[in-house]
Amino acid sequence: MKEQKIKQDICIGASIRRLRQGKKLGQTELAGLLQLEGVPMTREALVKIERGTQHIQASQLRAIKNALGVTYDELLES
Repeated sequence: MKEQKIKQDICIGASIRRLRQGKKLGQTELAGLLQLEGVPMTREALVKIERGTQHIQASQLRAIKNALGVTYDELLES
């Protein structure tokens, strides 16, 4: 029996951008909110995460979720 691989790409960065823009927050503002929560994040790092060129850490994802006031399900929607 051949092993079946399921590949599911979730563009978390695109979801972050969409949700951030929906909240009328700039990248600098969101990065600042994360820093206030004790999660080191620069605007440049956020840009890379939104573009999908930098991996996101679990602590960053949790802080973004909290700062945007959304659920993990909303972040994982494509």
